[in-house]
Amino acid sequence: MDNPPVAPDIAQVLKHNRTLFRRHMAARLALAAGLFAAPFVAHWGGYDAALPAFGVPAGMFVLIFLSLRLGRGSRLKVCEKVLRTYPLEYRTRVARKGSEWKYMGDVHTVRLTVRGQHGAPSLRAVNASTVRRWPKRAEEGGAWFAGDAAFGGVMIVPESQDMLFVQPADWAKYEQERAQAGPQRRELAEQAGISRLLEIKEPRGMVLG
Repeated sequence: MDNPPVAPDIAQVLKHNRTLFRRHMAARLALAAGLFAAPFVAHWGGYDAALPAFGVPAGMFVLIFLSLRLGRGSRLKVCEKVLRTYPLEYRTRVARKGSEWKYMGDVHTVRLTVRGQHGAPSLRAVNASTVRRWPKRAEEGGAWFAGDAAFGGVMIVPESQDMLFVQPADWAKYEQERAQAGPQRRELAEQAGISRLLEIKEPRGMVLG
């Protein structure tokens, strides 16, 4: 592209996504606290039915689920490493092929292409802030990409500053390319934390389907 838009400020993008992440966590903690408090509030109010007592196990479930998402669903740290390792490159078109709901976060299948070029890989994209929604207006324009297509990287939506962690949807398809990559290319991938597949692993007993 001859005249790409101005690249986003990485520090501002990281700050924006950390803020979204903290708000998401705070909302879940507030929900858990409310559920824990429900039976006590009901008792003080003279309501001794069994229903409020279910607030305690429900609150425990929210906390367990939150801890799992913190451990497995967040991709903020690896996105920051990628952005510190690779330069931003503009992709003129974002095409979402589908989305899959998972307990640990929605997984979107996307293609990031440059006008006049073909063969862009399908990528699995996960919102780094753990927010489930697909970024607004993401498909109305282009996006910024930092990384290596065979290993993965980061997609930034200019309009919203949403940041998504991406890796090839068909990881095995690019195994030979990764194996034949030069030392510098492999070193960059290692430095950025994308030399291996980072899947969102669903907890046992909670997998759909």
